[in-house]
Amino acid sequence: MKKKYFFCAFLLFAQTFLIRAQPTITFNLHAPAAKNGAESKLYLAGSFNGWKAADTAWQLQHVNGNEYRLSTQLKPGLYDFKVTRGSWETVECDGNGTGLSNRQLNVKNDTTIDITVTAWQDNFPPAQKLHTVTAQVHILNEHFDMPQLGRQRRIWIYLPKGYATNNHRYPVLYMHDGQNLFDNYTSGYGEWGVDELMDKVLEKEQCIIIGIDHGGDYRISEYDPYDSKYGKGQGDAYVEFLVKTLKPYIDQHYRTLTDAKHTAIAGSSMGGLISMYAELKYHEVFGQAGIFSPAFWIAPPIYDFAQKQKVNTTARFYFVCGDAESDTMVADMQKMADLMQAKGVSKANTPTVIIKGAQHNEKQWNGDFPAFYSWLVEGFTKSQ
Repeated sequence: MKKKYFFCAFLLFAQTFLIRAQPTITFNLHAPAAKNGAESKLYLAGSFNGWKAADTAWQLQHVNGNEYRLSTQLKPGLYDFKVTRGSWETVECDGNGTGLSNRQLNVKNDTTIDITVTAWQDNFPPAQKLHTVTAQVHILNEHFDMPQLGRQRRIWIYLPKGYATNNHRYPVLYMHDGQNLFDNYTSGYGEWGVDELMDKVLEKEQCIIIGIDHGGDYRISEYDPYDSKYGKGQGDAYVEFLVKTLKPYIDQHYRTLTDAKHTAIAGSSMGGLISMYAELKYHEVFGQAGIFSPAFWIAPPIYDFAQKQKVNTTARFYFVCGDAESDTMVADMQKMADLMQAKGVSKANTPTVIIKGAQHNEKQWNGDFPAFYSWLVEGFTKSQ
């Protein structure tokens, strides 16, 4: 009994030590007042808190004048972040009102970070944004019903150039974050440019692409199958919507190749996470998946799920990320690729691409898409 008590006490001590051993980061911030006279409550939003723009745990305390401070503890690693006044409409920007790239913080030990904010986005008139969709993109429905979630969502569709003049059936690629795929006007931080890239693909190699808008405040929960500190996971219901509502509708109204070998799913960050989950759970529906910069860090149980789940050894997974996204991104992604190979999926069907210097943004994913799509076409044509 004494040994058991001693072991428990030691374990508690070790856990407490590890928690206390996390480096302390002090942020000293100099920021201008809002021109509109709004109260300046300042926050840090980044990869350390799910990019929440008004997370009270990351609110800086007013010191005096234009000076603010926050001291907190963070696990060692590489983080991206920005400063906001509580929303993405009030995020920091440069002196001309132009959006900034993410700030980066590499946590190794106790340190103090000095930050100067130049201006706030709402101090400037909204930048004029133009529609950039090509002629092949259409809005399928602004308010498509999602009965599994009790919501509605805008759905985009890209149709191959020859679709209207031939009788061919086409593979289908389902993609998340539809706002950011085709149109700069609807994108938050730039578009993938999927339509422009697809317009350059040979007609015989094209496919139908379905873009599903994310749910705004529901994005994290809908793209996560598991509960987390960011909310209750609704990923199961979202994937069920794709499989049991959206795909049947697409197959009924468009000339599609309906089998798993010709049905793919892809997304980035949280979209990469839910794409991985979707192919694992519904391997009889999705035969290929594009896993761009997957947010596996938010859902560690997915590794156990992948280990226990029966995996189709002919399934194909394309893993890609940048080496400047976070300290754990490459290792987390490689862990999943290794797990798939251990389950019998070949290395050819689990390519793992690491882009040197690439960060977590649409620019990276635009650059990654052509190689991914070439790989995808190989899977489509091999199965015919």
